[in-house]
Amino acid sequence: MPDFFIVGAPKTGTTSLHRTLRTHPQIYMPTLKEPRYLADDMRPRPEHAQEARELEYPDTLEDYLALFADATPEQHAGEASAFYLWSQTAAAGIAQLQPAARIIATLREPASFLRSLHLMLLWWGVETETDLGKAIALEPARREGKSVPRQSHRPQLLNYSEHVRFVEQLRRYDARFAPEQKLVLIYDDFQRENERTVREVLRFIGADEQLPIDVKNVNVTKRTVRSHRARRLMYVLSNGRGPVARSTKTAVRALSTPGLRRGATRMLLRRAARSEPPAADHAVMRELRRRFKPQVTELSEYLDRDLVSLWGYDEVD
Repeated sequence: MPDFFIVGAPKTGTTSLHRTLRTHPQIYMPTLKEPRYLADDMRPRPEHAQEARELEYPDTLEDYLALFADATPEQHAGEASAFYLWSQTAAAGIAQLQPAARIIATLREPASFLRSLHLMLLWWGVETETDLGKAIALEPARREGKSVPRQSHRPQLLNYSEHVRFVEQLRRYDARFAPEQKLVLIYDDFQRENERTVREVLRFIGADEQLPIDVKNVNVTKRTVRSHRARRLMYVLSNGRGPVARSTKTAVRALSTPGLRRGATRMLLRRAARSEPPAADHAVMRELRRRFKPQVTELSEYLDRDLVSLWGYDEVD
């Protein structure tokens, strides 16, 4: 049974934290990051459910608990699913499974967070609108099921403004966990003082913070997609273990030389799928900061910390 949960938000260093904590001898975290099992509203579209099973995401409680089967009694077991914070059902799911759970949330300045989230959703194939401003403007239509990319396996994630309702999200955990069971981190602190923040997390979990750890630097990757088709093929080749992946690999073998098959296929697909993201549109970022200033003010009051100044929102009209 997991003892602690890194609940998000995404693009705030949760992968770095997951990788670092896994190096601590008193902590057990499964190799699979983002099992997402306890977020019912994170389920993929029915037509993509088989694909999720092929990628070995847990589909039953038995499958989920099997992720922690190798943990020893002396270890603190945990998992990291960065959309548990966004989810409206995960807090209740965690509380039902493990009422004594420790909850770790990491938050980031809304405009930069949404830009990184948009790039990630493009990378996943959930989003196809490459212009962030236009993608956010599509929210009203998408809530009605319009303008949703056909291949989008989790279209519920396309309502961008819902991702930055941080106080509302945290209060879902307030309703089910005592204050001492929750730790809220700010991405800027984690990025600037990585090791100190990790040791704060270790102390919060109950692990020995003095033991040597291999700290993985916080480095939120920025990438976008040059070819959605190539990206899709690369994803299946890299992660799939089921029949879709096997048939795709068979097709690649038929179409490539032996030399390419020895690692070059993935490299070529990765190069075809990746490209450097465009520079941030300052007008869009300025408008996002203006729009979400009330949320930053609310969060500052909730955490009793001046995030308005830290994030430069005191300069926003």
